[in-house]
Amino acid sequence: MSDQIGIPCLFMRGGTSRGPYFNAHDLPTDVSTRDKVLLAAMGSPDKRQIDGLGGADTLTSKVAIVSKSTRPGIDLDYLFAQVDINRAFVDTAPSCGNMLAGVAPYGIETGLIQATPGQTRVMIFNVNTSARIEAVVETPNAQIIYGGNAAIAGVPGTAAPIILNFMDVIGSLTGALLPTGHAREDINGVEVTCVDVAMPMILLRASDFGLRGDESKAEIDSNKPLFVRLEPIRLEAGRRMGLGDVSGKVVPKIGLLSPARDGGTITSRYLTPHALHAAHAVTGAVCIASACSIPGTIAAELAVADTANPRTIWIEHPSGKVDVLLTIEGSGASLKITAGTMRTARPIMRGEVYVPKALFAG
Repeated sequence: MSDQIGIPCLFMRGGTSRGPYFNAHDLPTDVSTRDKVLLAAMGSPDKRQIDGLGGADTLTSKVAIVSKSTRPGIDLDYLFAQVDINRAFVDTAPSCGNMLAGVAPYGIETGLIQATPGQTRVMIFNVNTSARIEAVVETPNAQIIYGGNAAIAGVPGTAAPIILNFMDVIGSLTGALLPTGHAREDINGVEVTCVDVAMPMILLRASDFGLRGDESKAEIDSNKPLFVRLEPIRLEAGRRMGLGDVSGKVVPKIGLLSPARDGGTITSRYLTPHALHAAHAVTGAVCIASACSIPGTIAAELAVADTANPRTIWIEHPSGKVDVLLTIEGSGASLKITAGTMRTARPIMRGEVYVPKALFAG
């Protein structure tokens, strides 16, 4: 008898990321055992991830865990896991809006939900952040399709659009829009904005670090002095935001901001946080777009002014642009932000990923 065990999964591209999508019921319920299984499935820790499904990049070392929800008004529960490449560590603190794009298609493909003629609206509960997201999927004749004319920066070709409407996004991990109580403050002699909408982030001016703001991924990733200077700021910001000691963790993320250059609203270089995202995280885009509408923030200072509500904010990034349709209701404690964006997704492979049976048994 083989000492390996196969776990059903659907390997998918979601937005500008990709990875295996699992049914939660096919994984161990014990978190420590589950994480060991995910590490083995992805081939971590190893910089090449040669013994697993991982693609040796943060954007391709991601896992989506999905289940049919028992929560009122919710169709699917979604837990995102970032599998570290070089360490035996699985981070479920942050979410991923790109992998989120594949959750509704996964639910339809695996029979967790039924498609309806025309479009299928799926309410998803993000377990990482306790937020709701409505996914709108194209399903003519009650059959999901992946071909279409929608294009997103960072993905070649076109595909069917998937609309994601983010709700309950304020204070995703910290419980507050401005976790430190300030729209901007000084950390280590640098002005920063600490904000938490869909993703806790530290927003900084690229110019304060001697950057133009439109640098390529290769330029940023090779700038070691930049990361040496940024990390102490991130650690202190994490402490002030109530996240504790964030060393070794991927939140809060960093946004290096500058004025738009190509007809957009603002330019962002999104750090993950120890490398530059080749395009832009969706949750990070929601956070930066929201900050553009918060008076006093660094994002609002650099963004093209626009008082329209709803307002479409175009964020320029290394691969192009990402759009966020922002709707703001109320103010103060009653403030509500709904952010919509368009992604695409596609199943790549269906099958089983093998891990050592002894790991699965705990």
